[in-house]
Amino acid sequence: QVELVESGGGLVRAGESLRLSCAASEVIVGIHTMGWFRQAPGKQRELVARIRSGGTTEFGDSVKGRFTISGDTAKSTVSLQMNSLKVEDTAVYYCNIYSWSHGREYWGKGTLVTVSS
Repeated sequence: QVELVESGGGLVRAGESLRLSCAASEVIVGIHTMGWFRQAPGKQRELVARIRSGGTTEFGDSVKGRFTISGDTAKSTVSLQMNSLKVEDTAVYYCNIYSWSHGREYWGKGTLVTVSS
């Protein structure tokens, strides 16, 4: 059973930066997309950033210009660089990988990011 393990969450102040990383317990073949979602208390899970196997990226409107995503499909790893963090970025961040070959997506258990004012 493939597991995704996130790391890098924590408590930071507004304006600071944080980098999240995600690694699969084993290499996942046929990756189509790798990305990050987040869920704040009382809100629905939302897309933060996603990168496709061809390298194209997609960002949620609220993080455009502040967050960047990078991934390595050969290693099944994906990272999220978060700059200029805001209090409203506080959430649990989840790693997500979709594989064509497996016909399914995988989710990490989440890592908490707390941004204080």
